[in-house]
Amino acid sequence: MNTDVLEAIRVSALDAFEGVKTLSDFRAREVEFLGRKSALNQFLKSLSSLPPEERREWGSRANEIKREVTAAYEAAKARLEGMAFDAEAEWIDVTDPGEALPVGHLHILTRVERDICDIFRSLGFDVADGPEVETEFYNFDALNVPANHPARDMQDTFWLRQKAVSSQQLAVSKKSSRLLLRTHTSPVQVRYMETHTPPFRIIVPGRIFRSEATDASHEHTFYQFESLFVDREVSVGHFKYVAELFFSRFFGKHINIRLRPSYFPFVEPGFEFDIACTVCDGRGCSSCHGTGWLEIGGAGMVNQKVFEAAGYPRDRWKGFAWGFGTNRLAMMKYKIPDVRLFQSGDLRFLNQF
Repeated sequence: MNTDVLEAIRVSALDAFEGVKTLSDFRAREVEFLGRKSALNQFLKSLSSLPPEERREWGSRANEIKREVTAAYEAAKARLEGMAFDAEAEWIDVTDPGEALPVGHLHILTRVERDICDIFRSLGFDVADGPEVETEFYNFDALNVPANHPARDMQDTFWLRQKAVSSQQLAVSKKSSRLLLRTHTSPVQVRYMETHTPPFRIIVPGRIFRSEATDASHEHTFYQFESLFVDREVSVGHFKYVAELFFSRFFGKHINIRLRPSYFPFVEPGFEFDIACTVCDGRGCSSCHGTGWLEIGGAGMVNQKVFEAAGYPRDRWKGFAWGFGTNRLAMMKYKIPDVRLFQSGDLRFLNQF
């Protein structure tokens, strides 16, 4: 008997089972090293012709090698079974459309805002943006809002805590840097005018914040739309035309506009504007309390003090500005009864749109 023969069988078998990649290769190695006619089995059969002492010694060694080879066989079998492909069970019809997975969709306010932007872009307006955390200068001072105006009180404005600003720093900047959450989108008007030269026309969609109690028609956080049109010769007639054109396209039918004199510090003259009731077409109903009109927002010709705050020479430019609540327009168009639903996170409400 030769020890080298047994060792050669062992090494060859272990290497073979470790390297098999396919089931057919595995079956061939099984027959080669563990089959009835394999070298190892032939060796074990030949032991019967040896004396008892030699038979015991060589038999023990041969059986030990057979156990190692069998273990390598089982390991290779388990590995290949894990990689096995069942063509019938795993067949995929690539033409089958499959099951539709649930996906999210745009919030109703986002959709309304995009609709508004699309209408104004078709009229030649650009879209501008600005920070939601604003300074007192841009939110109030530059818009000609007096220091004692009620809008600056805590009941209307969310003021932010910050490090005290020294009088020397304030004197150098000449601008109040107290921080707040913007109460309207009008600060973007001044910021835009500081870096752009007329003529231009812009819209400013955005979120605003008011420190007030909430109910079905009031929220502390809501969305607003601002529009600014600046040129050499601009009149109230231009505003009325643009407003009627916008609302008619937004609601998909002709909408009349009504102007009522009002006061806003940043426009002169200023006015509230109403639209004909979209429910009764101005005939009078419960939605408009029988008046035939729905109040929408404020507007007016830009006060020259606002132009001066932006760095424009006085009386060189004219312009109109107007704004309205995006939430309110969405409520009117889609008959939504409570403004608080927009931010409720209630999927029963959101999935309707």
